[in-house]
Amino acid sequence: MRKSIFNFLLLLPLFMLNACGQTNNKANKTSKPIAMENVISKPENPYYSNTDTAKLNVSEAEWKKVLSPDLYAVARQADTERAFTGTMWNSEAKGTYYCAACGLKLFRSDQKFTSSCGWPSFFEQENKNSITFKDDNSYGMQRIEALCGRCNSHLGHLFDDGPEPTGKRYCMNAISLDFVPDATVAKGNLESIVLGGGCYWCVEAVYEKLEGVDKVVSGFAGGTVANPSYEEVCTGRTGAAEVVQITYDKTKTNLDEIFQVFFTVHDPTTLNRQGADVGTQYRSVIFYANEEQKKAAESIIAELNNANVYGSKIVTTLEPFKAFYKAKDYHQNYYENNKDQPYCQMVIQPKIEKFEKVFKDRLKKK
Repeated sequence: MRKSIFNFLLLLPLFMLNACGQTNNKANKTSKPIAMENVISKPENPYYSNTDTAKLNVSEAEWKKVLSPDLYAVARQADTERAFTGTMWNSEAKGTYYCAACGLKLFRSDQKFTSSCGWPSFFEQENKNSITFKDDNSYGMQRIEALCGRCNSHLGHLFDDGPEPTGKRYCMNAISLDFVPDATVAKGNLESIVLGGGCYWCVEAVYEKLEGVDKVVSGFAGGTVANPSYEEVCTGRTGAAEVVQITYDKTKTNLDEIFQVFFTVHDPTTLNRQGADVGTQYRSVIFYANEEQKKAAESIIAELNNANVYGSKIVTTLEPFKAFYKAKDYHQNYYENNKDQPYCQMVIQPKIEKFEKVFKDRLKKK
């Protein structure tokens, strides 16, 4: 059914193109390079764990190394973010909220309510040990400060003006929380994986043509902002990447082939860049949902590096999947709906042609 990895390694160098070749003519897109140290990378945070409940005793110097400057200011220096920041304050998505510094489970979505204060608000904590409290008399006010029960990071404050049954309002800084939506269960032979290889319009257009792919959805994953907008992601400050969520029939294709296509149609050796698109939102990334996906990704990356296919080391990051946020409808199926646009003709079409040459026997039947 699929090409072997051996044949793939032989064929790929014959079809190497400039992986993205973007020009500055890309309509309605802006990109801005940002420093990597301004983006939280949870896998590199040794204190991030939603299973270990033991108290943490970490120096401020260590926290500075693993937290972004904005999160450090709130979590470790009790700063307060602006009200109505992002969309978490009024989000009704079902899932679980964790401490953004250490990963401790703090709240469930059914403990959340939308208040007029502009910060995420909850009427109850997940368990009696998940959050601790102390008096806060700063700024001439008498308040109760809420702290993570594991790492003692500042979360927000507790007030007595919440809804029943508790009458409490846990007023939290959004940046202090990580939200993980309830998992969707795969049906039958369908499985999903989330990949980022630069502009999601390009990646989506290719996978739409692969036999065995049931659905491709463009959106965002990673980063520190729940349900970010396209405009927010384009600033490069959310830490999110443009990605596609690929749902495929594992009786017709598999992870090996999904990854082979991925490493054919973009350049995995350029850090935070595909052609003229620059920034961490365009990084080459695989968001693995389980150990099988992680090991398959590690395997093909090792084989490509060992074979020196690209002449440079692959910089694709492997990040644990937490949440996928669908982009607005006008971003979906963009190539098919905008074939006459210069970006589609100059950037996306060459990628499709390359894919069709390498995988000519794996194209969907029209």
